[in-house]
Parts: sequence; C-alpha cells; structure tokens
Amino acid sequence: MTIEIEVQYAVDAEGLPAPADFRRWAAAALGDRAAAELAVRVVGRAESRRLNATYRGKDAATNVLSFSADLPPGVDLPLLGDIVICAPLVAEEAISQHKALTDHWAHLTVHGVLHLLGHDHHDDAEAAEMEALETRILTGLGLADPWRA
Repeated sequence: MTIEIEVQYAVDAEGLPAPADFRRWAAAALGDRAAAELAVRVVGRAESRRLNATYRGKDAATNVLSFSADLPPGVDLPLLGDIVICAPLVAEEAISQHKALTDHWAHLTVHGVLHLLGHDHHDDAEAAEMEALETRILTGLGLADPWRA
C-alpha cells in the first residue's frame, strides 16, 4: 500500500503524536486500499473554531473535522482530503472521558479517515456501523475500544 500522509503541526502541545503514529492509525483505517493521500493538521482552538464556523456553521471548536477532496470528473488520483484535529480538545476529552491520550488521538484520526472514505453518523444505523468499524480498527491495533464505558 502506498500511503502519503502530510502531517502539519500548527500548535505546540504536550503529548502530540509523531507523524509515524498518524500514518499507522490512518493505514489501519484505510484497510486494503492500494493507495491514498491525505493531510493531518493539528491545530489549536481558534483555527478549529474558525474552520467549524466556516464549513459547518457551528461557532465552536470541535475535536476533528474532515474535508474530502473534491476532484473533477475524470481525475483519478488517490487524494482523499484533509483531517483537522484540535489538540486542546483531544487532551480535555481524554481526561474527561477517562481515556488514554494516545488512544483518543488514534480514535479521532481513524474517525476522520473513515469520514474521508465516505462513512458518516447522521442517523443511528450509520452511527452504529461507524462505531463498530472504529472499534474493530482500534482494537486491531491493540488500543482500547473507544465506545466502552
């Protein structure tokens, strides 16, 4: 599998995953795809809030955003899009949800990649399917089930 992942750090914080971590988690979410290109951008609250307001109409920071590539018809590239993850929210959620920080980073990365692949959670059936897939991917990596209380 040829996976090209650009990792951008727009914020400096404790406990940020290394680019190799993002690549491993994304590769697990991509499954048996022959090729894929995507970017992961780690941001602070202000950038997350600005992007969330601009593209989703929600004036608040959010943990992860996914922006699928919108390629013109006839262009056959493995470009999937971009994932934006808000570092301060990841750290806060890991604490409040009693999760290991690394496990939460992995979960949000996998979640974002699954969105780029077309998965969603607009209704209960889609949410259950996506959660089961996330659980299978993360436990396959030896990480905790993100949905277990």
